[in-house]
Amino acid sequence: MKKDIILAGVGGQGILSIATVIGAAALKEGLHLKQAEVHGMSQRGGDVQSNLRIASNPIHSDLIPQGEADLVISLEPMEALRYVPYLSKEGWIITNVTPFVNIDNYPEVERVIEELKKFGRVILIDVDAMAKEVASPRSANIVLLGAATPFLGLGIEKIEEGIRNIFARKGDEIVDTNLKALRAGYEFAEANKK
Repeated sequence: MKKDIILAGVGGQGILSIATVIGAAALKEGLHLKQAEVHGMSQRGGDVQSNLRIASNPIHSDLIPQGEADLVISLEPMEALRYVPYLSKEGWIITNVTPFVNIDNYPEVERVIEELKKFGRVILIDVDAMAKEVASPRSANIVLLGAATPFLGLGIEKIEEGIRNIFARKGDEIVDTNLKALRAGYEFAEANKK
């Protein structure tokens, strides 16, 4: 098993929480893991990107070469588009459709979405709306994680266990909210993958 994942978004959206849950699930499975984080700005609102590599065998580099990523998981559509050059020909893009407009010349979101659709293997999901509907607005990142779960090769039960482990110290209510968010994203992706 080998998965190379680019996680992208904007500071404060919860990209690193997604990486932590996936990492916990992978380690529980006895898999090897390497993660490299690159922060565009060291403040809320700056671009955030992380390379996450999971494999059955030892991993020698923590960086994913261009054209090699199995997944680009993004909480922001323009950030997803930014990292498309890293995607392999068989790779998937899983992205939020709601923009985080943090620059004056942010392109029309419809144009960004149209560009993303050209790649074919894409799950476009409004994680913000879904999080508000089924759980909590703060769980949008976990909705996105749920939408990515069918493509991780780890199984939803392992991701659920990762959520329980990571969020247990915050109490049962937070764990349950995040599990609801995960399931909502997962069900959306299962219904919409082609």
